[in-house]
Amino acid sequence: MKIALFPGSFDPVTKAHVDIVERSLPLFDKVYIGIGANSSKQGFLSLAKREEMLRAIFDNEPKIHIVAYEGLTIEFCRSINAQYMIRGIRTVSDFEYEKAIAQMNHALAPEIESIFIVSKPGYSSISSTIVREILKYNGDVSKFIPKAALDCL
Repeated sequence: MKIALFPGSFDPVTKAHVDIVERSLPLFDKVYIGIGANSSKQGFLSLAKREEMLRAIFDNEPKIHIVAYEGLTIEFCRSINAQYMIRGIRTVSDFEYEKAIAQMNHALAPEIESIFIVSKPGYSSISSTIVREILKYNGDVSKFIPKAALDCL
């Protein structure tokens, strides 16, 4: 069974995240969406709210499992028997950053392969950071967040 983890903060989940997940589904038997909890950083949305948003979007997809986790992502991969880690790439700088992480992860766990999925051109400018900033000032984020997730806000 091919098991993959798509880790992230999903703070908030965006249409770009959803696109990466949907495009990864045909490649794997099971896809975990792992909401990383960073104990040294306060999220904009609670972990519970992020999980609620993701469940609202993917509740009818049996291949998807949504879980929050703490600690090293590579160790979480091992705990769920994931052989693959999915990462979305929007820009060249994303690639450089993700490549460095993938190489470190490979050194720690050579049995887990990083899979890069390049975002569709229309989604390359969407980032959770920018969406958070728009939300912070009560701006309209409906172009960037899936409707099911927007209904959770």
